[in-house]
Amino acid sequence: MAELTPLAISVLALLEEKPMHAYEMYQLLITRKNDRIVKVRPGSLYHTVERLAGQEYVRATGTERAGNRPERTTYEITPAGSDALIRRVERGLENYAYEYPTFPVLLSEAHNLKADDAVLRLRSRVDDLDTLLADVDATLGKATEVDVPEVYLIGGLFMRHQLAAERDWLATTIERIESKDLAWQPREKQ
Repeated sequence: MAELTPLAISVLALLEEKPMHAYEMYQLLITRKNDRIVKVRPGSLYHTVERLAGQEYVRATGTERAGNRPERTTYEITPAGSDALIRRVERGLENYAYEYPTFPVLLSEAHNLKADDAVLRLRSRVDDLDTLLADVDATLGKATEVDVPEVYLIGGLFMRHQLAAERDWLATTIERIESKDLAWQPREKQ
């Protein structure tokens, strides 16, 4: 079987809570702000549910129509789906895997910019990170206020620490570029 994608993991985890239809899954992911940790679009979510059904990790339990809304099929997780979810979480927690984010590639090529341009753009990213951190802090604060157990927040806490570490590293790098501690030599055009 193919490795479960991040979206498939999220779908199976939602169905561990209770049976639901794909639109409800989408709404929960957005409401819980899980779209910050997994790329979710309605079309990709429906495709993922269909793929999981083909793998017999989920099964349809019924179809209903409310008013003039389209029919909605409710799904539940199967025992095989529960096992697949657990196995994927176990492997993912214990084994490091390169995820190939774009930002390190862009940093590796930042020398193609003039130092003042690079600093300007990095400062803009630091501002974006500060905004994201404030939003994550607000979300985590709201969850804490309504007594969401911390164990359900560890993904968000991890994300917050990653954002803060990136912001702090970038702020230090900006200082090093400006103080000339980090020699900036744009590549010569040939």
